Amino acid sequence: MMMPQAGPPAAHAFLDFVNASPTPFHAVHVAARRLEKSGFHKLREHDNWDLKGGGKYYLTRNQGSLLAFTLPPKWKSGTGLSIVATHVDSPNLRVRPTSKKSNLGYIQVAVETYGGGIWHSWLDRDLSVAGRIIVTDNSGSNFTSKLVKVNKPVLRIPSLAIHLDRNVNEALKFNQQTEFVPVLGMAADELNASSGVGPAVSAVGHHHSALLSLLAEEVSVAPENIADMELSLYDTQPSTLGGVTNEFIFSPRLDNLLSSFCAVEAIAEGFHNAEGNVNCIALFNHEEVGSVSTTGADGSLIPLLLQRLSPESSAYAQSVAKSFLISADMTHAVHPSYPNKHEENHQPIINGGIAVKVNHNQRYGSDALGTFLVRKLAQKKGRKVQEFVARNDMACGSTVGPMLSKIGIRTVDVGNPMLSMHSCREMAGSHDVQSAIELFSAFFEGFAELDAQLALE
Repeated sequence: MMMPQAGPPAAHAFLDFVNASPTPFHAVHVAARRLEKSGFHKLREHDNWDLKGGGKYYLTRNQGSLLAFTLPPKWKSGTGLSIVATHVDSPNLRVRPTSKKSNLGYIQVAVETYGGGIWHSWLDRDLSVAGRIIVTDNSGSNFTSKLVKVNKPVLRIPSLAIHLDRNVNEALKFNQQTEFVPVLGMAADELNASSGVGPAVSAVGHHHSALLSLLAEEVSVAPENIADMELSLYDTQPSTLGGVTNEFIFSPRLDNLLSSFCAVEAIAEGFHNAEGNVNCIALFNHEEVGSVSTTGADGSLIPLLLQRLSPESSAYAQSVAKSFLISADMTHAVHPSYPNKHEENHQPIINGGIAVKVNHNQRYGSDALGTFLVRKLAQKKGRKVQEFVARNDMACGSTVGPMLSKIGIRTVDVGNPMLSMHSCREMAGSHDVQSAIELFSAFFEGFAELDAQLALE
């Protein structure tokens, strides 16, 4: 009998990352800890920066986005940036500001759909909550933001039995407002608990006491000291390798934590040339809902970093002209049951290497120069590159690439192939993790030299 393979080490490392990152806040926190272990120093936007050539730095904004960069030893103003940009948010369910809800003896939690999820995949899953909560001390004058992750199933959205919906296998339809409400427990159990009366700035009254008590226990505070919260639901089933030889990853949030993990690993362990570009990664929030936020790609993070590194207008312009950005976001692998959903000559497969994404209507930021550079960089690592384009009769998605290209930075869109995108549980290739890390490493090591060899008439 064939024994399953252990699986690629990079894929196992990714499993640790994604299992610890049920929300963008957690993903940023885990990425920051990884960078600190590799010698990166934390910066704060409200401080003056004392940067030195050869230094490694990172910053976060509002706990939801992260920039990290390494300066070449001979760094000077006007140096270009080699950027890998990803996002750390995924379609999920967000707890409403007032979530207290009950019906027919059940206590429920009101949620809002975030992004474009395959919502039926959330039915009958063992769910929990994670995110950040604002807590106050007993005086009510000091407030702290704490990350929270309840590590057990506490919520479920039960489907309707087939006996009560005989056509369910022909057409599954449900109202997302009234028929898609998670169950937290039984009302009788909550009636036996103290409801509590909180101070003026408190979440008490907005949420069930059972939920508040659960959160309070996780962060070791009294329920009445929880002032506010920003919570997401997540599937408690851990990510895992699967397939007969562990060639697959079965996991939530592959889109786009897999790309984010690969970017972090590449810059944390990468080799940096003395006279090359500033190497940079950007982990953005809110890509799934348009990126228009302080922590999104349509915000000011990249422009302000460029300005900090090259404050004079002429040096800023030189830096932009020398810069290049890889927008890394997962792409659609061809589906064995639905091959006609792909353009016949552009059908990326899982574990076939990263795919360049092209759309001439500018839904992606790629052009011929960008795709050529990606192929040359992958070739240096002995890796293959695939291609993805959408069919003419199907809408094409988009990424952070086109909006960041508006700065004037040359851009290419790439992504590891995956199935079940935007499902509660997704599927990708375990061997593609190392492939993406190596592409980003090659980009950081050799882009400036390769770019110098490319002549434009």
